[in-house]
Amino acid sequence: MSLQHKIDFAVIFTVKNANPNGDPLNGNRPRTTLDGNGELSDVCLKRKIRNRLLDLGVPIFVQSDDHKVDECKTLKDRASILLEGKKTKEEQTKLACQTWFDVRAFGQLFAYKGTGEKKNDGVSLGIRGPVTVQAAFSVEPVEITSTQITKSVSGEGDGSKKASDTMGMKHRVDQGVYVFYGAISPQLASLTGFSDEDAELLKNTLPF
Repeated sequence: MSLQHKIDFAVIFTVKNANPNGDPLNGNRPRTTLDGNGELSDVCLKRKIRNRLLDLGVPIFVQSDDHKVDECKTLKDRASILLEGKKTKEEQTKLACQTWFDVRAFGQLFAYKGTGEKKNDGVSLGIRGPVTVQAAFSVEPVEITSTQITKSVSGEGDGSKKASDTMGMKHRVDQGVYVFYGAISPQLASLTGFSDEDAELLKNTLPF
């Protein structure tokens, strides 16, 4: 049975001597607003939730390269194993939602050509999930410490040649209290099969 009531939630967490969400366009410094408050994008928060669920053994569709539990190299590989060749979009949607927690929670866009010769080998469908997560912001401006680091790498990788030193920077938030908000819609949950049990599991993963 799908979710019975709408759920609004707030999550409060602390960051200490860590980089919770580096900005690749700013030298991987922790994200901040113009006022100096710390920020984590909703994409980053969903990635952390997915990783926690993976650690619990929950099937997840969107797995990162450095945190995955199968041999699939791409999302297309992972999706094609289950969805390719199915007759209807309704069947594909049902299978995807039943199989992967993050699909029935956050939704997912599947769009790629199949590898076979049949017209229905490809997958083209969009699933709208019931769980929405907003970006997180610190309650006060954060202090960021930047440290220069040195990395020594052997020229041949086997220690046969003198190592070369490369320089870089490492950034961290000294300390901050962050808050983000989210909601779960029972109307959309009825379309993906997101249940009260799923909501309880999500709740247990939120304390990072």
